Amino acid sequence: MAADGVNIRAVGEAERAAWEPLWKGYQTFYKVSLSDEVNTVTWQRLHDPAEPMGVLGAYLDGRLVGIAHWIEHRSCWTIGNYVYLQDLFVESQARGHGIGRALIEAVCDVARAAGASRVHWLTHESNTDARALYDKVAERPGFIQYRKLF
Repeated sequence: MAADGVNIRAVGEAERAAWEPLWKGYQTFYKVSLSDEVNTVTWQRLHDPAEPMGVLGAYLDGRLVGIAHWIEHRSCWTIGNYVYLQDLFVESQARGHGIGRALIEAVCDVARAAGASRVHWLTHESNTDARALYDKVAERPGFIQYRKLF
């Protein structure tokens, strides 16, 4: 259950100034720095109805304190699409009040409404705080990620 005064909704196109510090905070947490061009294209994609992705925000007393980016994609294993919860971030002062859980549930609501068959996500093995939450709200199937960067 989210903290009192928390509202989860789509982050509007005019709210980039509120979204960007959280997006950059997420990048800092994972020790990456994306270019301004990537940040701009990401913001545009998140608001383009032709793109299979979106952004939800957690607002505490009207202030954006958390974000979740999601991407809908096909699967060879099911008829219904999957929804990939790509990014989840709650500012440090707002953590521990159920906001991360509320964002996950809101993404699950988006997925159910779209007829998706699952929501899935990744986190780094060292992210113990997030993993404590994730272990409560989802199953960990044991797969290991491999990747090749280009």
